[in-house]
This record gives sequence, structure tokens and C-alpha cells, in this order.
Amino acid sequence: MTRDEVSQLVIDIINDILPEGDCSGVDPNVNLRDQLDLDSMDFLDIVMELRKQHGVEVPEEDYPKLATLNSCVDYIAPKLGGA
Repeated sequence: MTRDEVSQLVIDIINDILPEGDCSGVDPNVNLRDQLDLDSMDFLDIVMELRKQHGVEVPEEDYPKLATLNSCVDYIAPKLGGA
């Protein structure tokens, strides 16, 4: 899976969780919680969907590694066999 595909996967999950949110203008280097006004439950929903849809386990101590879109891709891509 390419970095772009992993990025789109994360955006799709966020759009499913926040249908009123608009991820089209997301800056990949800025904290997602700040940009999209995500609360703790929204963030946990994203983590749960990653596990449910793609088998990606994210231990609680790794949650800070999912702060930005780029950091999400950096963390998730290797787990999905991506670059």
C-alpha cells in the first residue's frame, strides 16, 4: 500500500466518523485534533476503525504517533506492508 493510499484510508475513516467534517483542506503536518475539532471519543473511534477495517492495532502509548496525517501514515504504512 502506498503512502497516498494509506493517507486516503485515514481520511476515509475520519470522513465516516465526522461526516460533517471536511478533510479536503487538511494540512498533513498539523495536528488533526486541532484542524478537525476531534474530541477524545472521535479519536478513539478512528483507532477502533483502523483495527476493525484493517487489523491495525494501536496501543494507547502510541496514540501520540497519530497526531498528524503524515505521522498517521508513517505509523500505519509499515503495518499494512507499505513504504
